[in-house]
Amino acid sequence: MAWNKPLPHPTSISQPYWDGLRDHEVRLQQCEHGHWLFFPRTHCPTCGSRQLIWRRVSGEGRLYTFTVGRVPTLPEFTDEMPQLLAVVELDEGVHLNTTLVGVDPADVRVGQRLRPVFDDRPGEVTLLRYTPVESAHPGVIAGEAAPAAVPAPGVEEKPKRRISCKDIAAMKSLVSEEFTGWSNAFEVTQEIINQFAALSGDDYWIHTDPERCKRESPFGTPIAHGALVQVLVSRLKMPMDYEVVDFVNIVNYGSDRLRFPAIVPSGCSIHGRCRVKSVEQLKSGVQVTLEINVHVVGQDRPSVINDLVMLYM
Repeated sequence: MAWNKPLPHPTSISQPYWDGLRDHEVRLQQCEHGHWLFFPRTHCPTCGSRQLIWRRVSGEGRLYTFTVGRVPTLPEFTDEMPQLLAVVELDEGVHLNTTLVGVDPADVRVGQRLRPVFDDRPGEVTLLRYTPVESAHPGVIAGEAAPAAVPAPGVEEKPKRRISCKDIAAMKSLVSEEFTGWSNAFEVTQEIINQFAALSGDDYWIHTDPERCKRESPFGTPIAHGALVQVLVSRLKMPMDYEVVDFVNIVNYGSDRLRFPAIVPSGCSIHGRCRVKSVEQLKSGVQVTLEINVHVVGQDRPSVINDLVMLYM
């Protein structure tokens, strides 16, 4: 897949470090007096010596500190949530910033031994990540092993139960506290946001002006209209295991509740799930309230909560 995340730009000073990672080696600078240093520099910050050489090291160390990021720092990282941001203290004493892979956040402990993981997926440069020494995670993440950007579980067509809307007991049996599995995912691109802005007339800059968003928006990037994300539900195929039949018409009655608790940054993918919240027999038909939740992929908090009311007649 195409790598959509920011990448480092090696300089003439740091190039040997990146060359080492490309060769699946960790290389550090050491001065003539034995001081190790990182990040790459022209002189030793301890003694000031400019007599530096590059040495290959194991790359192993211990976890100095970490945090669990549950809000992506950029939209491009939503597929890595939660993100384990860490500082590793190498055996040589230097510290470097990285991310942890192959470990559950609940199992991360300050001080645990770590080993390097070379992430070749970007193709242009190799990134250095870390995993616990006891982890079964491979030491190299190859480009061809890159995961799909957007998982789409539960979208296979399966035989569905046919529920007659005239059978009120059967209809009420659909009411559940449990949500369906996730739908397919759909990418909310800036082009789609712009098209919705042009159609709706809501072209407020926080949706349509990336450069101004970088300067002034608390989100740093354009965000999708809540109304847009709501209507994009029609793009999401909820894996419901039933089909309501025996009705002449079905009418959208609106919503009992419509909330937009979290933003959808431009370029993020969304997916959704639903549950039958209530079923009521009316004179005009059977009223079904379907709670639909739409999330940015990787986010726990929903971006849209819609209690959609439908009437089967």
